[in-house]
Amino acid sequence: MNALQQAHWCAHYALEKKAQDVCILHLTPLSSLTDYLILATGTSDRHVQAIAESIRLDLKQHHQISPLAIEGMEEGRWVLLDYGDLMVHVFQQTVRSFYDLEGLWAEAKRIEPAPPQA
Repeated sequence: MNALQQAHWCAHYALEKKAQDVCILHLTPLSSLTDYLILATGTSDRHVQAIAESIRLDLKQHHQISPLAIEGMEEGRWVLLDYGDLMVHVFQQTVRSFYDLEGLWAEAKRIEPAPPQA
């Protein structure tokens, strides 16, 4: 599975948990840090944690892919799942607005989540 397909799966799993404002940013032409950022918003600490945990578990169970690192799961305000070629950020709305990753990466191509292909 390539990084874009994996990004669509992450977005799909986030949307299954009722994440809001899910988007994929393509960073390959702009950064060597990662190829894609997936951004999603949860409505509470527990919701952010549930979205992030669903992505982690579903990628592991269905695709045998585990994150290289996880940050912020305990607090649930901003969880980062680092998969190398892509990074998943699940925020509460106030945190997402404050850090404004969409603004930071305004030049990145925005990809709307699509149903993933098996």
